[in-house]
Amino acid sequence: MTLRRRNFLRLAAGAATLPLAPRLVRADTYPSRPVHVLVGFAAGGAADTVARVTADLLSQRLDQQFVVDNRPGAGTNIATEAVTQAAPDGYTLLLVTGANAINATLYQHLNFDFLRDMAPVAGVIRVPQVMIVNPKFPAQTVPEFIAYAKANPGKVNMGSGGIGSTLHVAGELFKMMAGVNLVHVPYRGDAPALVDLMAGQIQVIFDLTAAALPFIKAGKLRALAVTSATRAKALPDLPTIAEFLPGYEATSFEGIAAPKGTPAEIVDKLNAAINSGFADLKFQAHLAELGGEGLPGTPAQFRQLVADETEKWGKVVRFANLKAE
Repeated sequence: MTLRRRNFLRLAAGAATLPLAPRLVRADTYPSRPVHVLVGFAAGGAADTVARVTADLLSQRLDQQFVVDNRPGAGTNIATEAVTQAAPDGYTLLLVTGANAINATLYQHLNFDFLRDMAPVAGVIRVPQVMIVNPKFPAQTVPEFIAYAKANPGKVNMGSGGIGSTLHVAGELFKMMAGVNLVHVPYRGDAPALVDLMAGQIQVIFDLTAAALPFIKAGKLRALAVTSATRAKALPDLPTIAEFLPGYEATSFEGIAAPKGTPAEIVDKLNAAINSGFADLKFQAHLAELGGEGLPGTPAQFRQLVADETEKWGKVVRFANLKAE
């Protein structure tokens, strides 16, 4: 009887370890086939560029092809939902953007919960925005802009790349903290908003530094301040909005996530490969061209960043009563 019991216990112990075996094999051999990185934006934009630069880095570091798969639509929710439903094996990844943090509150009936259904892998880049006005606008500084807006409530038009976009909520945060009434004018992307800003149809927008910089240098637009907590390397002489509105910060970020349940060994392998890029001069140069800086850290740190941004922008979305288009 004792012998039989021992044999049973050995068999049970062996059976208990079986579910772990495939995970260990996958982690040791990963990636053994091409990996798809889904992007919730069309090809050619800043997010797509970050995805392709990161995919190239991972292809080089892990000796396997990482393929960018553009799935635009529904404010990045189409791509995000596809990844939440993918097998948790590391072969389907998502380019995470600030939109994921905003959408958690902006959309009322999502089929997923980002923080619950995704496994954050690593941050890639954080990009400041810049507050820019038409050169003929009377304000030369942020305090002058606030004073003018308060003296002319509802008469200053603020453009953005669309309702609930990272550029839009940066402006809404400014409105909330400065106590000013700006009229929001949404566009289908920031490019047409920039055109109308230069034409004087709108008076102010908050835009990505890389997109606005050529127009600022050419004197076609006037920069008042950057939205980051510290001054931006691309515009070192420009003050931050926080210097006039303490606590203000609005930056765009990108990173990589995998479906919930992806083995920790695979997540750590991807994280290490991405973090190794921050010491690579070519990778650093690509990030600098996008007007941002590297966002190194652990998966846990990236998760915390997304959680903090979700809470922050949730407050702004509710305050401004924003609704998805």
